[in-house]
Amino acid sequence: MKTIKDLTLAGVRKCYENGTTPGQLMAELREQALSLSEHNAFIHLLSAEELQPWLDALEQRDPAQTPLWGVPFVLKDNIDLAGIPTTAACEAFAYTPEESAFVVQQLLDAGALPLGKANLDQFATGLNGTRSPWGACRNSFDPSLVSGGSSAGSAVSVALGLATFSLGTDTAGSGRIPAAFNNLIGVKPTRGLLSATGVVPACRSLDCVSIFALHADDANAVLAAAEGQDAIDGYSRLNPYDNRSQAYGVFSAPLTLGVIPDAQLKFFGDADYEAAYRQSISALQDQGVQLKEIDYAPFDEVARLLYEGPWVAERYVATLPLIEEQPEAVFPVVRDIIAPGGKPSAAELFKAQYRLEDLRRRCAAQMSDIDALLTPTAGRFFSIDEMLAEPIKCNSELGYYMNFMNLLDMAAIAVPTAFTPKGLPFGITLGAPAFSDRLLLSIANRIQQHLSLPLASGSQALPPLAQNEVKRSDHIELAVCGAHLDGMPLNWQLRERGGELIECTQTSADYRFFDLNERAVKRPALVRVDNDGVAIEVEIWRLPASELGSFLRGIAAPLGLGKVSLCNGAQVSGFIAEATAGSDKAIDISHFGGWRAYQSSLMQA
Repeated sequence: MKTIKDLTLAGVRKCYENGTTPGQLMAELREQALSLSEHNAFIHLLSAEELQPWLDALEQRDPAQTPLWGVPFVLKDNIDLAGIPTTAACEAFAYTPEESAFVVQQLLDAGALPLGKANLDQFATGLNGTRSPWGACRNSFDPSLVSGGSSAGSAVSVALGLATFSLGTDTAGSGRIPAAFNNLIGVKPTRGLLSATGVVPACRSLDCVSIFALHADDANAVLAAAEGQDAIDGYSRLNPYDNRSQAYGVFSAPLTLGVIPDAQLKFFGDADYEAAYRQSISALQDQGVQLKEIDYAPFDEVARLLYEGPWVAERYVATLPLIEEQPEAVFPVVRDIIAPGGKPSAAELFKAQYRLEDLRRRCAAQMSDIDALLTPTAGRFFSIDEMLAEPIKCNSELGYYMNFMNLLDMAAIAVPTAFTPKGLPFGITLGAPAFSDRLLLSIANRIQQHLSLPLASGSQALPPLAQNEVKRSDHIELAVCGAHLDGMPLNWQLRERGGELIECTQTSADYRFFDLNERAVKRPALVRVDNDGVAIEVEIWRLPASELGSFLRGIAAPLGLGKVSLCNGAQVSGFIAEATAGSDKAIDISHFGGWRAYQSSLMQA
């Protein structure tokens, strides 16, 4: 069998359509993995015997009804796979679970096939991939460079063409740094969107299971299969409807991204990475993306709380009793980080939580008028030798743009955007509030389509991605034409719900306009007609979607909300009226062209 060149979801399906069986594909991938063992990507490759039960189960499934049928994947070795040891990269900690992690079982049920357990920074403590007794995980582009961690082997296995996707975990950037260093999409989902049952925690209150994939379409499909509320996991959260798979596409609305001012950017002496960042920003501006500078200081202070504050106590708890009874079994650098975690007091934790809440408000204010925050994923690409020489300092520098995300309850996506003159990958990270996962993936799709970079190791061109246009779903654009106009008696109902005026325009010439002639607050009625219609002046307000229900409850008949056609051909939600609104006491005021002109005529009468 020829080595498969295309391990995207579409490529795997085509491989099977051409006659390859799942067993043949998995055997070929295992041989490839063995031939690439110098990268130290795996702790355990499944044998043919270990894989066979999943192959047998796959034979009973209809490929047309099984979204990940026969798709190879890899999981970080702090995530349970039934019958296969979980080590967290520490032999003394190892155990063999009887059940797979909840998220893994979701993927197995969707037809995915596990190739192996991936190497990691021990106990998921690190961002570089060198802190493992199984050896430093070597970068897929240059084996002398770090792969990024702690989900090192998870990313490298996908980048080397050994799996369609992989699972990592992300507490402080472990699902994003490896993506950037290996030219992959890295999804750090909203905390709790993917269950952590069956996952060895680093910081249980902050951890996320993460996804590495070749492009945004595949990442969305894997996320759809993996997500699901877990009754056992106390941190599991139900995904809102507007953040599910159908909300994914290519982001089509005007896009504003927050960027860090030059004075707050850090590249730690890596001129190539700085140039790649500038190139990426310029490419986005050429596409029409608006950039708005934000103050990064509060985000940076939050990031420092993660490792300099009391949250290190969670890492200590996660390694009990090993860290107390057998500290010598823990990798030296990891031990030096975790051991002090037994010292912070409850008072220190509460003080840090108080400070975090203050900073959270400042960060939210920075995010209020942008669609997403954009940062470099990493400021510098380190060699393995550099990392081993100064492991704490270099690892800290890798986290400069990463460590704040989970403390602020944000979702994030790492996106490849450039290559340096030496041919090394560079990427950015997009971040936004919780449950913005599909928004961020849709922006990533737009960026990938615009830049059209090759996938992973660079040997495969980017295939066509989803074209369905999507916009932000956390706000609703609402057309108003009467008492809710700016300065009118009911406008407060919009402003007190966080409404924002974004445009003054007109409807299409398909409406008649009536004064309902009421004694209380005067209201007009906008009625769509087949003949003799005119264009009516309207204002477009952006209203938080969460406020729409309470706003709708306050609308009295014969008015309601429906779709209003605008003069530019677009349709938005807005005030419309029943056809009966044009009868009885109502006065046809269409010839005034809008409520303001009509009100002005009454004042002059």
